[in-house]
Amino acid sequence: MTWIVFDYGGVLSLPQPRSDADAMARAMGAEPEEFRRGYWEHRLEFDRASLSPHAYWSAVLGRPAAQNEVARLVAMDVASWAYPNRGTITLLGELLEAGRDVALLSNAPVCVGDGLDELPWVAAIGHRFYSGRMGLVKPDREIYEELARGLGADPAEIVFIDDRPENVEGAERAGMTGVRFTDATALRAALPRVPRA
Repeated sequence: MTWIVFDYGGVLSLPQPRSDADAMARAMGAEPEEFRRGYWEHRLEFDRASLSPHAYWSAVLGRPAAQNEVARLVAMDVASWAYPNRGTITLLGELLEAGRDVALLSNAPVCVGDGLDELPWVAAIGHRFYSGRMGLVKPDREIYEELARGLGADPAEIVFIDDRPENVEGAERAGMTGVRFTDATALRAALPRVPRA
């Protein structure tokens, strides 16, 4: 058996548009560049569930966030990651239709994972792992080991696809086959070499 495990952002979805991040900043009356800096500075701890949504968005804004502001920012944040990468989604659909074993592993806070689960191309994947639900983040080795346990698979049976080199290297250190995502065409060319179930 070979599991094909996709990252989400930058692989199944397009990267977050800068215009969407700037719209979040404007909605909060924040300076866009400072907002983007805070967004990424604290993101990994939010992904790891070390920060609650209120604590994260307060840190991003540099002031206490109101409850209605947090709700609005969460909704806008999910929407900013909901632009499908059409080529990869097509390939995903073909793999699922062919009966291949497919899973998702993404660095995403619980609230974002909950939102992504509502997207049809994500809901089609039966095994979905989000860092916020696991309390672990890529590229730490533990998250890949937990993924393998969750799938009931040996790491050698897992092909992990991610656009970030450090996450691919983390998977390889855990004994998986890593594939660096650049575009759907290159990924399609790489996957036929993967042993089929």
